[in-house]
Amino acid sequence: MFDKIQSLIKEKKLTPTDCAYHTLRTLENNGKVRALAIKGEDKLHIELICPFCGAYSYVTQEWIKVSKGSKFRFRVKCPKCEKLVKITKLKGKK
Repeated sequence: MFDKIQSLIKEKKLTPTDCAYHTLRTLENNGKVRALAIKGEDKLHIELICPFCGAYSYVTQEWIKVSKGSKFRFRVKCPKCEKLVKITKLKGKK
């Protein structure tokens, strides 16, 4: 189901060094998120299975680096139910 980011990787022949950020996470309530930011672009590509309504969506939004004090890496609003899904940082977690 998460094929749009995968096809983008194949189309642009991206390697891990070409990515500023890439994650694939499992969220609560069977939700999932995959996000990719390509170096040199200010765009974050996000594929989401919403943990609230279960809908699949692909969205792009501006990629903004967050401060070290922030708990969240990015936030994305589900296009179907319009609830905000917050993706936490992994670094520094115990």
